[in-house]
Amino acid sequence: MLTRTPRLRADSSDQLRENLRTYFHTTFDSYESLFQLLSKDESYYIKPIPLRHPLIFYFGHTATFFINKLLLAGLISERIHPGFESVFAVGVDEMSWDDLDDSHYSWPAVDEVRSYRRLVRERVDMLIRETPLPEYLKPEHPAWAIVMGIEHERIHLETSSVLMRQHDLKYLRTHPAWRPWTRQGMPPVNVLQPVAAGIVNLGKREEDPCYGWDNEYGRHQAEVPAFQAARYLTSHLEYLAFVEDNGYHRDEFWDEEGWGWRHYAQATHPTFWVRRHDQWYLRLLSEEIPMPWDWPVEVNCLEARAFCRWKSQQTGEHVRLPSEDEWYRLLACSGLDEVPAHEPANANLHLDHAASSCPVQTFRHGDFYDVVGNVWQWTDTPIYPFEGFQVHPVYDDFSTPTFDGRHNLIKGGSWISTGNESRWASRYAFRRHFFQHAGFRYVEGASLEPARSSRYESDQLAAQYLELHYGDRYWGVDNFPKAVADKALRAMAGRPCHSALDVGCATGRTTLELAKKFDHVTGVDFSARFIDLAVQLMQEGSLHYTLVDEGELVTYRDVILERMELIGLQHKVSFVQGDACNLKPILTGYDLIVAANLIDRLYQPALFLRDLHDRLVPGGILLLTSPYTWMEEHTERRHWLGGYKKDGESYRSLDGLKAWLSPHFRLLGEPEDIPMVIRETARKFQHTLVQVTIWERL
Repeated sequence: MLTRTPRLRADSSDQLRENLRTYFHTTFDSYESLFQLLSKDESYYIKPIPLRHPLIFYFGHTATFFINKLLLAGLISERIHPGFESVFAVGVDEMSWDDLDDSHYSWPAVDEVRSYRRLVRERVDMLIRETPLPEYLKPEHPAWAIVMGIEHERIHLETSSVLMRQHDLKYLRTHPAWRPWTRQGMPPVNVLQPVAAGIVNLGKREEDPCYGWDNEYGRHQAEVPAFQAARYLTSHLEYLAFVEDNGYHRDEFWDEEGWGWRHYAQATHPTFWVRRHDQWYLRLLSEEIPMPWDWPVEVNCLEARAFCRWKSQQTGEHVRLPSEDEWYRLLACSGLDEVPAHEPANANLHLDHAASSCPVQTFRHGDFYDVVGNVWQWTDTPIYPFEGFQVHPVYDDFSTPTFDGRHNLIKGGSWISTGNESRWASRYAFRRHFFQHAGFRYVEGASLEPARSSRYESDQLAAQYLELHYGDRYWGVDNFPKAVADKALRAMAGRPCHSALDVGCATGRTTLELAKKFDHVTGVDFSARFIDLAVQLMQEGSLHYTLVDEGELVTYRDVILERMELIGLQHKVSFVQGDACNLKPILTGYDLIVAANLIDRLYQPALFLRDLHDRLVPGGILLLTSPYTWMEEHTERRHWLGGYKKDGESYRSLDGLKAWLSPHFRLLGEPEDIPMVIRETARKFQHTLVQVTIWERL
């Protein structure tokens, strides 16, 4: 029985040290044992599939990961083999079939990599023995990187086994430590079982005593309506009906992404099925066996979705993959506990029973079977960050590249899922065309809401404006867009607050702040990019972006409107793209117009100013802010409002404003300077003094 992921809160630091040491060595041994399935050195250098590196890369990768992360954590100061720690460092993830990488690599000899792994083992063992450890190891402690390296190798124990399963059999051999399940037969008829409505609360807490990847932490709560779920995982026999109904050739069952993959792969049946002499066989790790019809089928997400569409056509019901939240409702009904520490799991999990799947009717979990274990279960949920998500600085790109809407969550673990993979809180996601030891359980229920975008906005200017509007406070300077809204609302004290116009709204913070008081606020900006971000944020309540730290290094941030008390305003706000120098006639009748840092970026500011009185009700308020940074790249010199000599005297922008506005406005009070800070990088900021003027429509 393979050692479980250890509790990182022990009775003593010595006990924690011994737990980590045992966990490290059993993991290292298991990984090397898996590679003993390769029959000859040539097996390491032939790609099992075109979309991945050859196995020599993965043999070296997990060892170099230790060294690279331990250096980053400050636990070591010298490399073992800089060349290996470069060539084996990157290139893990599968590529898309339309983005093949045909790079040629000069891989080292297998014995060289074995020797390197021995040196890494000795170095990590020494660190575990000698590094001062607390009784309770937390993510901020440098030694967290040791556990990270161990759990990382456990992930690759599984993913490398999938690659071996796709390797030509001539490159593999059987091994007594990797024997498959032997029992098989015919599966029971699958039926739908009801699952009651309920609330799920997800997100690992910081005080959890077991290791977690960054995407597991945070908060997520959802109300899950009642639904029905298949009692069993979809078996080979049940899936055969889809294959025999020509399902792989009927485009009505496939979405565009799925059809593109099917066309590339020329798939006519599941990848691990083998047709020979009119008989079906199943490819396992290192052998083929007659098709075990009662084992769960293993397919990618695109195939699982296609089957569900076919099943819907057959039954007339809405059959689909479950959401992540629905899987947790299944789990709540299962009566299961986490994998026990010292006895086999009540599931085909953690390599406790065999090195393969088993019949779908073997492990009962309440009214269902295989709620966990046997094979991973595809969900229809693209992975996303929970509220409060933060990257771990030692592995800042573990999760964030998957928040792209193209990686779907898999739940429950497979027969070879060990360590963190086997725990309920784990959240692993793969590209939908990717193969894992993964199958699916279908459900029948209402359509799922479209997934929220979890992409990280990486456009530098857009991210800077998101940070300006919703981000941190720098150098003691208050949030500028909120400060503008606060000044406008103070100016409106005692006045009607029916409608407001925010011209040059950018990503919308001032617009939303005004909506707390006004019946309706319209935000207008010339940039469709900014308007799209503002609309997305208002609709979804959250948005993610990256800030440049230095060079290609970034910090990950998120906007959560609920934290800023800016939720529930959708019915009071609209965002539209528009040219401030040529606003639509319908934009009129406002009690307030705000134009923050706009006039010195207009190609002809007078066109904007000359009609403002027609857009405000009598007694309405106009608030303008500007640093008066006139630049010919934005405004031709002849259209500047000020900032030059006129009749031999200095003519300032405020003078120009008075000239254009005084026929229809009166200036309320004296102009005021307020500061604004824009973060460009972690060490470079724009600090600007902006002049605020408030005008009343006569």
